[in-house]
Amino acid sequence: MNITVLVSGGGTNLQALIDYQNSHADCPYRIKLVISNTKNAYALERAKNAGIPVEVRSPFSVLGKEKAQSASRDEKRIAISDAILDLCREYEIDAIVLAGYLSVLGGKIIGEYSGKIINLHPALLPKFGGVGMWGHNVHEAVLAAGEKESGCTVHLVDSGCDTGKILVQKKVPVLPDDTPDSLYARIAPEEHKAMVEGVCLLAKMLA
Repeated sequence: MNITVLVSGGGTNLQALIDYQNSHADCPYRIKLVISNTKNAYALERAKNAGIPVEVRSPFSVLGKEKAQSASRDEKRIAISDAILDLCREYEIDAIVLAGYLSVLGGKIIGEYSGKIINLHPALLPKFGGVGMWGHNVHEAVLAAGEKESGCTVHLVDSGCDTGKILVQKKVPVLPDDTPDSLYARIAPEEHKAMVEGVCLLAKMLA
């Protein structure tokens, strides 16, 4: 299964996928392309170090400076999503993996890759999902709600926000003295496992 991994930041989950691919001869996926919505994402360096092609598709790169400054958030999302779809066709991508990608896909790509896009979310969906629930916002919300456990979820992407079918969940306890940082530190290793499990499971589903 040829995959593209969409990233925005440090790329630790991308690294987990690269490491699994490199250490397992029977790995059911091959990372053909890494796409970022920001040119400064360290994930791009991780991909280059692994010999994986990279592309950047930001509002400025897709729309140009003037249009990007006046475009609405939805217009930017659709423009980027359409540009990503063009790359997926060019690279003959079978499935799309969102690994810390801090934008929302929309438009034609959702239909064309229906059942073939997965996302990693840093909480136990359906709790703490939806608009604004990303990164430390999620961990802060979990702590504010007094939850006894948290974790991460790999799910299929549909036209909603964090609403698709759940494929993998990993749980960790929430400790009384936790901060968003300490909770994230406990969840992060589970994210890496869930990411690999989720992609391997998707490969089985699409085989």
